[in-house]
Amino acid sequence: MRLSCMADSFRNQLNDPEFNEVPFEDRFGMIVDIEYNNRKSNRLKRLIKKAEFDQPDASIMDVDYTSGRKLNKELITRLATCEYISEHRNIFITGATGCGKTYMACAFGMEACKQYFNTKYVRLPDLLIDLELARDNGNYKKIMAKYANPVLLILDEWLLLKPTESEQRDIFELLHRRRKKSSTIFCSQYEFEEWYDQLGGSDSPLADAILDRIAYDSYRINIRGIDIEHDISMREVYGLDKSLRE
Repeated sequence: MRLSCMADSFRNQLNDPEFNEVPFEDRFGMIVDIEYNNRKSNRLKRLIKKAEFDQPDASIMDVDYTSGRKLNKELITRLATCEYISEHRNIFITGATGCGKTYMACAFGMEACKQYFNTKYVRLPDLLIDLELARDNGNYKKIMAKYANPVLLILDEWLLLKPTESEQRDIFELLHRRRKKSSTIFCSQYEFEEWYDQLGGSDSPLADAILDRIAYDSYRINIRGIDIEHDISMREVYGLDKSLRE
């Protein structure tokens, strides 16, 4: 039955004289609680490992609101409850390189794991390569499901490079499958108003269709610095850039 933690707890009770005075019902309740909590902890560890976060130590509690960035703390705190996931809504996190987009997205992802939502982090360039190889290997549906099925998908480096026509079709198919049944966090250096051009603009028949599937009722976090020359990079704040520590 795989109740190893429960069995260990029972043996510990037998070897501890203090438990001789504790009623059986209370002792049994204790070992059941220990087994239950251990299973919850192991489930959380599996979800975090499966998510493959770029920054697995990210935490909403550690988001820096004092470094010169214009962050809406009330909105971020509300999003950390994961209510947006239950509503199947998306989050757009935009800002310049080093402003903390990935950290914040991973922090939201960690909160999702804590509520036992199946979560996946991936860079868009890596996802597109994965689908391209899958198409050649004949397991396209399997790999597409890998990214379409998670309740929360974090797409980092969203539209960093303009996608080809084939890549646009993959993006459209992915977002169409996820529409109205899951949530996606998009991290991009480009603001939402620039995404249309990155998708090819009027020259692309899929640009409007892609944006239509993600824009409705999405939350937007645009990380801006008050003084670009003097603001501290979030990579430095969180100790993520080794070159800044050498």
